[in-house]
Amino acid sequence: MKKRVLLLSLAAALVKGFTVTSCSSDDDFGVTAKQNGKLALKFTGEGVTEFKGITVEVMELNTGNIVVETLKPGETTFTFDIPYGSYKITANGAVIIANEEFRATGVGQTDLASATQSLTIPLHAQKFHEDFIIEEVFFTGVRTPDNKNYNSSRYFKITNNTNKVLYADQLIIAQSEFLTTDDKNPTPYNVNMSFAVKGVMVLPGTGTQYPVQPGDFIVIADNAINHKENTSTAFDLHNADFEFPSTNPSLGQVDNPSVPNAEVIYTQMGFSDMFFLHNRGFESYAIARFPVGENKDSFLSKYKYDYTYVNSAGVVKPVSAYAIPNSWIIDAENNSVPIEFIHILTSASIDSGWTSVGATNSDANRFGKSVRRKVSGAMSNGKNLYTDTNNSSNDFTKDAVPSLKNGIVH
Repeated sequence: MKKRVLLLSLAAALVKGFTVTSCSSDDDFGVTAKQNGKLALKFTGEGVTEFKGITVEVMELNTGNIVVETLKPGETTFTFDIPYGSYKITANGAVIIANEEFRATGVGQTDLASATQSLTIPLHAQKFHEDFIIEEVFFTGVRTPDNKNYNSSRYFKITNNTNKVLYADQLIIAQSEFLTTDDKNPTPYNVNMSFAVKGVMVLPGTGTQYPVQPGDFIVIADNAINHKENTSTAFDLHNADFEFPSTNPSLGQVDNPSVPNAEVIYTQMGFSDMFFLHNRGFESYAIARFPVGENKDSFLSKYKYDYTYVNSAGVVKPVSAYAIPNSWIIDAENNSVPIEFIHILTSASIDSGWTSVGATNSDANRFGKSVRRKVSGAMSNGKNLYTDTNNSSNDFTKDAVPSLKNGIVH
């Protein structure tokens, strides 16, 4: 995956809001008026010959108020009139470097509390996708008609969003070490370098065993069976392309011998081959490929991630996990819920936003729903073309009806 790093320089010139108090007997004493400040953003990028359009989202974190503006082609600056507050700034767009078009993304955060603020944000550029995307993740599970949890029928749906044949052989599927709802402040930690993981699966194949046509998809199911035979609310996944392996008897999973198993090469679960999705969606997922010269063995020997964090008792705790280099990652998506969200777990060049199922922690309405990528058009063969801006806030539909609710249909 070809990447370049640009610098997004944000010169924030803020005119401090002021308070006017009238002492006249004709006025109500203590009435205040507040002026907006001005946030001037400037974009620069080494090697950029053209800005094709950068969309800037400025969100006030306390109120959730959002202002969005798109620069016209050729523009490199924009000024926002905004009140005091704590702001997250997200930039997405396209630039031209050496006659090639790249996606450009960047994020930053600032508290507007002085007359003048300045902020510089790295804007990461990535060539438009030439590989698989995560089309859908169904992580919530279902409830049975008598309102009990059913712990199977979860899945990943991964799609070829290109105009060429792709191969699913040795594709990596990873889940995040950390949660989007909790910041442990680990040391060291750098999302611009790698994606920390607590579980890694690798699909089988020698290179060209599992072709996927343009616009088509593969399904990796936690258990590739017809779950409707167990409960009417679950899904028929018996003809999934791959399934999770698991020997955990509490899950009640029965291996489907006609469906190849993914290989769990690393997990923090109690069973060595267990890969289990967070049913409230507080984690992030990535798909990746081993570059030339790397494989599962070299990953396990070279890419260990040791970090420390301070627990609630004030004790420094050491932890050993693994991390996938960002250069291996071909797509990722972050999940959370609005009330609990703290941070994304990926570089902005990979995913600068997040999506969700449910509005609160343990939302009872989340069951039986998924996150699904939005359709932006159609390919020449009539298959869906999916939105892909490296921002899950824009790219995914929240609280979606699962696409495999009525079985797997290509």
